[in-house]
Amino acid sequence: MKIVNATLRRRSGLHTLELDGAIIARIDAQAARVAPASPDHIDADGRLVIAPLVEPHIHLDAVLTAGDPEWNRSGTLFEGIERWGQRKATITHADTKTRAHAAIAMLRDHGIQHVRTHVDVTDPTLAALAAMLEVRDEARELIDLQIVAFPQEGIESFDGGRALMARAIEMGADVVGGIPHFENTREQGVSSVRFLMDLAERHDCLVDVHCDETDDPHSRFLEVLAEEARARGIGSRVTASHTTAMGSYDNAYCSKLFRLLKRSGIHFVSCPTESIHLQGRFDTFPKRRGVTRVGELDRAGINVCFGQDSIQDPWYPLGNGNILRVLDAGMHICHMMGYDDLQRCLDFVTDHSAAALSLGERYGLEAGRPANLVVLDASGDYDALRRQVKPLVSVRAGRVILRREPERISYPAAG
Repeated sequence: MKIVNATLRRRSGLHTLELDGAIIARIDAQAARVAPASPDHIDADGRLVIAPLVEPHIHLDAVLTAGDPEWNRSGTLFEGIERWGQRKATITHADTKTRAHAAIAMLRDHGIQHVRTHVDVTDPTLAALAAMLEVRDEARELIDLQIVAFPQEGIESFDGGRALMARAIEMGADVVGGIPHFENTREQGVSSVRFLMDLAERHDCLVDVHCDETDDPHSRFLEVLAEEARARGIGSRVTASHTTAMGSYDNAYCSKLFRLLKRSGIHFVSCPTESIHLQGRFDTFPKRRGVTRVGELDRAGINVCFGQDSIQDPWYPLGNGNILRVLDAGMHICHMMGYDDLQRCLDFVTDHSAAALSLGERYGLEAGRPANLVVLDASGDYDALRRQVKPLVSVRAGRVILRREPERISYPAAG
């Protein structure tokens, strides 16, 4: 298969991508437009061809449960956890799988092929995890799925939390999670971070922690996580998700914190649509945006990306799998609408996210890497974001898994 007349990010002119089965064989610059020479060739017609979009933070076990059995009427994070506790008591194996597959189909339709999902393991039966492990295998032709063992109700403050985390990793979860700010005390929060880092090192797992997802400026578990990562030399394998308290830290503390963050080498995920919805709920006015310092992290050379977090669950009632919608919101909320940021905005849902997932040479448009790519109906990053384009073609392992006809609009009464 070949993709001809492709526009590529950070390269001028048109290019041909030649695929050899499931691998990109070569990428060549074109002197001029060419006609497809075979029925299996794809004519990008000058459109943008990118590596697949990446979803670095979502909760597939909770998707499509908003309002069941009750709505989160306050809109707060903590009522969301209460409502999920109600729903969690009724989940079944089949229910979890059906909803997860429905959400994965939405992600596929928006050009996403790499997904990291957090799965609640504060359940003695680990039912959702068992279901998601099956989904990981069943959906492999559409997405690569990383599963985080996520202790929604805490590690130290939940009865048997440590044992459940260990069992989840033994069952096959890929990533060790945590939620230190939700533990009952600061001491428990610190202890939970050290426990989860020990667990990850023993099993050679990645780490992704829900960290300081609160407006409380005194919630400072990020410094604990970063120092543990730095001291152990595993920062490239560690992600801090949300860190919304950073938006409430004073600049003097952040100046010190950023030195540690850079030395640690950890990654960050911000979920801007969810954070601006859940945070600031205890403010009158002025009301905080409740989003971490994305632009500042990026300018400091610290890897940061955007995630969706939810699709219609107790925490967030909207969502449709379109990560460009989240990118649009994130660029607005984080004051990143300047020319330079807009010209490279897809970094925050492609390359940066792939780095957080430690995809390495399993990702990217380079010879020898997997033949996974997406043709967007856009000329570049800015155009893709502004028009919220959808993929016209999605190729995975050298096979076309999605085709979409460009939108056609007619005006019969015109003239």
